[in-house]
Amino acid sequence: MSGSNFMTLSFAARSENEAFARVAVAAFVSQLDPTLEELNDLKTVVSEAVTNAIIHGYDADPAGVVTIEAAIEADVVSITIADRGRGIEDLELARQPLYTSKPELERSGMGFTIMENFMDRFEVDSAHEQGTRIVMAKRIESKKALYN
Repeated sequence: MSGSNFMTLSFAARSENEAFARVAVAAFVSQLDPTLEELNDLKTVVSEAVTNAIIHGYDADPAGVVTIEAAIEADVVSITIADRGRGIEDLELARQPLYTSKPELERSGMGFTIMENFMDRFEVDSAHEQGTRIVMAKRIESKKALYN
């Protein structure tokens, strides 16, 4: 990882930690001087992935742990969000827009769709009872470059 910068963050699977995760990643990425839109996109995808891990992966059990790894290489930020929860039974179904396994929580079922649309790269790896790992990447069009 020479030339790259990285961070790892682990926290309890509590809904109140979702905002913390979003802000921590935004603060890390701010060194690339992203546009407000890019920063909001990144905060949104982190929020969606962390919320999925808490609600679906751990069924809101605060004993679970969510881990975020972020790395910056040149002008690309890579973000991995992982849990060791129940995993996704049917990944293809889960990736369909409007699908939710928890309709009683009034979830929109758009989390994966949002993540896929906001990022340049989006991958999901999940195994039943072993957890889910989401890997995303986005090129940041630095505002510094716009003024040079």
